Amino acid sequence: MRKKRKLKKRRLLPDTKYNSTVVSKAINVIMWDGKKQLARRIIYGAFEKIEQKTGKPAMNVFMLALKNVAPSIELKTRKVRGSNYQVPVESTPERRETLALRWLIKYSRKREERTIVDALCAEIIDASNNTGLSIKRKIEVIKTAESNKAFAYYRV
Repeated sequence: MRKKRKLKKRRLLPDTKYNSTVVSKAINVIMWDGKKQLARRIIYGAFEKIEQKTGKPAMNVFMLALKNVAPSIELKTRKVRGSNYQVPVESTPERRETLALRWLIKYSRKREERTIVDALCAEIIDASNNTGLSIKRKIEVIKTAESNKAFAYYRV
């Protein structure tokens, strides 16, 4: 583990189509094996389908979905006297955004749709309507944090 000094965060360039760093992060999260162009095609294709299905701007639906999925609390494991405790900790805004993107993409990959574009589109629409697997995950994390509130004094 690094002890010297904090590393500076690298600035992420916004994507070309929507001029948004959040979309750029989504592209980076969905990217596998360095295939960024394919990841862009997936995200932009999902956004086009969102606009067709909902009739609303895709960025608005996507940002609403991210806001709905983002957890306010996360659990971190802390070892005390040989036993591990799941300690609830307040999430930073950057961490919330990261977790929301990660969960949206993870659970869209688990969906049964024919293509990843369809699955991602469906998951984003579901998340914007407060349904779907990523929302279930958020609720599960919040419930676990509530039940482990007693360990909050073990601060990570």
